[in-house]
Amino acid sequence: MAKCFSYTATQDSCYRYSFSRAGLKSSTTDLGDGTIMHCWAPKTHNQSKPTLVLIHGFGANAMWQFNDFIAPLKSKFNLYVPDLLFFGDSYTTRPERSESFQARCVAAVMDAQRVSGTMDVMGLSYGGFVAYSMAAQFPERVGRVVLGCAGVCLEEKDMEDGMFQVKSVDEAAEILLPQTPEKCRQLLRLSFYKPPPVTPSCFLADFIEVGNKF
Repeated sequence: MAKCFSYTATQDSCYRYSFSRAGLKSSTTDLGDGTIMHCWAPKTHNQSKPTLVLIHGFGANAMWQFNDFIAPLKSKFNLYVPDLLFFGDSYTTRPERSESFQARCVAAVMDAQRVSGTMDVMGLSYGGFVAYSMAAQFPERVGRVVLGCAGVCLEEKDMEDGMFQVKSVDEAAEILLPQTPEKCRQLLRLSFYKPPPVTPSCFLADFIEVGNKF
């Protein structure tokens, strides 16, 4: 029997409406060589405002992580919110998987949007690594940088020494990109100080199914 309702897909539609209502438009840029980048960009770029790029971490797409921040920031900045490659509507057929390649793609999107001058960049979690790489590769383009929950100085031996509850990058990836309801619950337990006491498996399975389509 076909599923008639998806909470996750419905929530995604609500986020799209919220971003559009905040004055952002969905924009897709073909960077060539099989690389497509999606970005939420201002419907009208105001030259009197500074530019702020919000770079998400692991998750379904940028909307899910930044929706609550768009309204308070839009009056002060020209907001650009890209989907990193392999999240949302961004993808590539090229073999590169590094944060430096992600950073170059975000910078290329900003060039395609004809954003001149410096831009401020905020990166959350994995997005922090990308933001850090942008600042390192394009110091003339990047002004202020904010890194949230991003261990840019982390070394593999830190995991081996027991700094985290996971023992390897592969184990962390299995939790950050869960493929089973139990892995989702593990992510919630590790992410929240007070995780939800009960989360139905059907809800978690729906999130995984819709998220895999992003």
